[in-house]
Amino acid sequence: MHKATDGSVNTERGVEPSRFERALALSQKRLCHSTSISTFSGVDGVRVLAINGSPRRNGNTQMMIEEASRPLRRARIDVESASIRDYEIKPCNACEICYKRLWRCPIKDDALKLLRMMKDADGLIVGSPVYGAGVTAQLKALLDRAVIACVNQDFKDKVGGAIAVGATPHGGQEFVVFQIVSAFAFQGMIVANPSVELLGAMGTANARGEIKKDKYGLQCAKNLGERMAELLRR
Repeated sequence: MHKATDGSVNTERGVEPSRFERALALSQKRLCHSTSISTFSGVDGVRVLAINGSPRRNGNTQMMIEEASRPLRRARIDVESASIRDYEIKPCNACEICYKRLWRCPIKDDALKLLRMMKDADGLIVGSPVYGAGVTAQLKALLDRAVIACVNQDFKDKVGGAIAVGATPHGGQEFVVFQIVSAFAFQGMIVANPSVELLGAMGTANARGEIKKDKYGLQCAKNLGERMAELLRR
């Protein structure tokens, strides 16, 4: 097996490609036959908020988010980034005040500020590294506090994209993506999925910057951004 000069995967006679190589080749083939993002008419005024659920700044999760953001920006969709490490998000205490008074919460922190940013956006990218077979504690607190928006379905029909990064190829990325997508579904959102993937973009990296070696994970993030752009322009 070798790679052609255009980056596509080729196989020599008698050499059976791996499942990874077949999936990557299929993804590239679909991209070649799909409408190029550069030909999109553009959707001026449409905004996406990309939330990095990692307590680290500019780590592997952020790199995956940036990869997903590029096709959106090429489609003239504004993408704003928010790192959860810059916000104080306390856990929900189940007081249920927001059930009776919309968008009212007695907890003094930054949750409402970030949730209002989510409300104002047309699409959401939510990414997280795998912590204990799930999303980070900081992101989980935000997803729980988002019940304040669910009361009146304020996130309904927004387009959502999920991103997960794990230390190993089977390091719990599926659990993280499912957790984020479940939060989207709870809010009545539309879930975008990258081609040849079921629910979201998953990458493999441990050390800072190691995600650059995961070409397939980065391709999935790009595919996710392109799919979100398709949905947002409708």
